Amino acid sequence: MDMEQIPVSKALLILNCLLLAVGACGGELLTRLYFLQGGKRIWFSSWLEQRRPHAMDPADFFLMKPPLFIVSAFIGLITGLVDYLYASGIAHLLVSTVSLIIASRLAFTAGFAYFLVKQKFDYYSINTVFLLTLGAGVLALHTDGNMLLGESKNEYVFGFLMTFGASVLYGFVLPLVELLYNKAKQRVDYTLVMEIQMVMCLFATIFCTVGMIVNNDFKVIPREAREFELGETKYYVLVITTGIVWQCYFIGAIGVIFCSSSLLSAIIIAVLLPVKVVFAVIFYDEKFTAIKGVSLALSLWGLISYLYGQRQKSKKKLENIIPIRIASTDRSKSKKLQPVHSI
Repeated sequence: MDMEQIPVSKALLILNCLLLAVGACGGELLTRLYFLQGGKRIWFSSWLEQRRPHAMDPADFFLMKPPLFIVSAFIGLITGLVDYLYASGIAHLLVSTVSLIIASRLAFTAGFAYFLVKQKFDYYSINTVFLLTLGAGVLALHTDGNMLLGESKNEYVFGFLMTFGASVLYGFVLPLVELLYNKAKQRVDYTLVMEIQMVMCLFATIFCTVGMIVNNDFKVIPREAREFELGETKYYVLVITTGIVWQCYFIGAIGVIFCSSSLLSAIIIAVLLPVKVVFAVIFYDEKFTAIKGVSLALSLWGLISYLYGQRQKSKKKLENIIPIRIASTDRSKSKKLQPVHSI
């Protein structure tokens, strides 16, 4: 790996975790609100999920080496497809159902991380994956009332397959981004991470923009805004807010990967899934059953297990570093105290 080891502050990791949490919860709920209140443009919804490229110095951008640019562009296209599949699922499913399906993303991320970046699993990581997967499985037992009012079984199956496809592909994207950082033939710092994000955003946006053009979304949006149940002004407020919240999600996700690993990013996303179910109960009057409560408890237990494991790792590293430093200090002292013999 031709990547310089750059110290990452805990504050930066916490900030990215918060951005990821806001985006993961808010993005899906706002997108669901768009469809509940009369929105019907799936390509437009997936376009809103795209993260707008940040303004950067062109000189910095062209410092990216061609292989890094090509791989970033490829990941961006995959991300565009993921967002389209995800928007299709949200358009046809309840938030709780989407959360259930997306929980499988953790298993795919763990599997791809094992093969792509040689992610090492200890007892706590395995326990976390098991608990979060079990939480999703428990939630799957709640099958009654999963279909939207007036929705056909074929539409439900279509939404299920679209969401599951998004889960598989995004489980591949997270370790692929981590592999990109590891294999980069240049110094990887947070500035380069933002440059990579810019390229990914650009190509993901291009992918969805082409879809919008083919589907004539740009022509229909003004009419949809006028017919929106909450009103035209609130339509545009919702659209802008949704775009900003999804921006937080993407920056937080790649930031957590840079500061830690793709597995932690997937774990944070997974542990927030039952939280979104609770928000769906509060804001969209979806039923909260005892089964969903058990799922939430298992997910929180999984997060605590992971954090405890990380703390144990830090302690072991500290215990190994201190004796080395003491031995090094003793050797330097012994050299200073060594007598000088005159000839």
